[in-house]
Amino acid sequence: MIALHMKPITALLAAACLTAGTATAQTTQAFTVKANQLKTPIQKTMWGIFFEDINFGADGGIYAELVKNRSFEFDTPLMGWREQKQNADGSILIINRGDLSNPRFARFTIRSASGYGVSNEGFRGMGITGNDKYDFSLLARAQEGNTKLHIELVNAANQKIGETSITLSGKEWKKYTATITATSTEPKAKLNIWFEGAGVVDADMISLFPQKTWKNRPGGLRADLVQLLADMKPGFLRFPGGCIVEGRELDNRYQWKKTIGPVEQRELIVNRWNTEFRHKPAPDYYQSFGLGFYEYFLLSEDIGATPLPILNCGMACQFNTAEVVPTEELDQYIQDALDLIEFANGSADSKWGKVRAQMGHPAPFNLKLLGVGNEQWGEQYVERYKLFAKAIKEKYPAVQLISSVGPSPDGPQFDYLNPTMRALKADIIDEHYYKLPDWFLKNAKRYDAYDRNGPKIFAGEYAAQSKAVVSPDNINTWECALSEAAFMTGLERNADVVHLASYAPLFAHAEGWQWTPDLIWFNNLQSYGTPNYYVQKMYGTNKGTHVVPMTLNNETVTGQNGLYANAAIDSVAKEVIIKVVNTGATAQNSEITIDGVKKLATTATADVLKNADLQQANTFAQPTTVSPTQETIKLKGKKVPVTLAPYSFQVIKVKML
Repeated sequence: MIALHMKPITALLAAACLTAGTATAQTTQAFTVKANQLKTPIQKTMWGIFFEDINFGADGGIYAELVKNRSFEFDTPLMGWREQKQNADGSILIINRGDLSNPRFARFTIRSASGYGVSNEGFRGMGITGNDKYDFSLLARAQEGNTKLHIELVNAANQKIGETSITLSGKEWKKYTATITATSTEPKAKLNIWFEGAGVVDADMISLFPQKTWKNRPGGLRADLVQLLADMKPGFLRFPGGCIVEGRELDNRYQWKKTIGPVEQRELIVNRWNTEFRHKPAPDYYQSFGLGFYEYFLLSEDIGATPLPILNCGMACQFNTAEVVPTEELDQYIQDALDLIEFANGSADSKWGKVRAQMGHPAPFNLKLLGVGNEQWGEQYVERYKLFAKAIKEKYPAVQLISSVGPSPDGPQFDYLNPTMRALKADIIDEHYYKLPDWFLKNAKRYDAYDRNGPKIFAGEYAAQSKAVVSPDNINTWECALSEAAFMTGLERNADVVHLASYAPLFAHAEGWQWTPDLIWFNNLQSYGTPNYYVQKMYGTNKGTHVVPMTLNNETVTGQNGLYANAAIDSVAKEVIIKVVNTGATAQNSEITIDGVKKLATTATADVLKNADLQQANTFAQPTTVSPTQETIKLKGKKVPVTLAPYSFQVIKVKML
């Protein structure tokens, strides 16, 4: 993620850029697919997911906790909380226990029999669904008196929509739990806790989770958001970022060892993106690490994705402080990398494998890929990368390393790192592109001339921008998604070089984001996929096993007449999979001849994503305006006649008999 304001590009890509050279509907485009000429395997990791806790992606997003600042560890300890006094007397004191990972707790002194309490606002409110059950819990002790807690959910009008109660007992810390059944649906609910009976109560880790999480795991992930990911059938999950890997300073870098074990012992830090809200400024963005490295590995396993963790290489974000650790003090960082591999892959009797097993997963996570640094550049990165690579390859030679070539696909930083990493025989290099749609169209041939014997490519972050690079006004338009679909034909065609690719960023909360555009938008109750999401999903669910040649008038299809295309076969499902993009404003008749097969089915299916308005976007009110529909095509022997609609992306599948 490029963490700076670049000079805005004010000129929008005119529709003419996408329509140049289009043919009339009367012209038949003659494609040929050579289904028996296997060019290269397509990696199972080809299309994946990039996750970063930006735009409330984790806390307030996929991590289903509804209470903000549940352990009073924000820089402002009572942020998210508000005292309530109904003709009552009481007070709150925040106690700091010192060097614990989660040192603070709240001491409530209640001087009235009733009417004193606190309220939590949640993350832009709490999304509550009628008739659903919610698990409330807290760590507490009754220092003085016998106090009962009345817990209630209230709607935006302060009307009660669910309640329960807990009676505290004893001066020792205990975990108390209760269940609330919601009586109505409310996107902006609050949690109220009322104290009955005078006394002194200590409380920490005050929590509220829906019971309906992904796989119904207590304290788990938001089910609708995970389902959107699972539906993409991703080949990999990259985590945890992104710039949060680096941190604004090294002190608040992402340290994986602090994100595992009991959640109440995980050390909260301020999020790298806390001060960069470009919509409704709110410096209330922290990382509780309830979604930590164990949960990331578990999520990867759940959705069938290869885990791809990225680790700090001793460098803070170079767009911010650019702090570095001296190379002679890098051992701790390198050891963290080695220990992570053991945590993921080690036997249950190894030091870190035992930790994984104790958390509930005795079997290894089968880690094969590991990123060293995120979007770093310059000589200081190269010297640190060398030390990491030497240590990791000596102990774990089978683990492939992802290395940075900077934040852009060109320019001085890329021009230095690209040949340098190739000379070092890097396994995989990570290229990023945030550009206008025209760039994606012009670069569909980017990898055609890449060295076939050099490092493999990870297109680790890409997204077409509707207006300007790093602009708050970017929208997930159909124009952007269509240009990405065209570009991705070139990624797939060069699957011998490109082994992984992922759109970024992944998630954005409608009321708390720092970056646009984004793949999936959500609020407290709803979520939807953008047109870009459907492009990614159509590629991910129609990957195939091998690239085969596809030509238009004996030429690779890279933009002639506004057309982009590629073909693959799925040797398991015995299908020919054809992807065709028409970036033009005119429908184009076409005929696709499939050579090299004995016999084909009499019909084909076509998933068609199209819209006549290039500026169309999906919304909460109309979440599927730009979404695929399926059509049936009747074959003529080995010919597939198909009309390529204006501004369309199609995936055509034909069974081989």
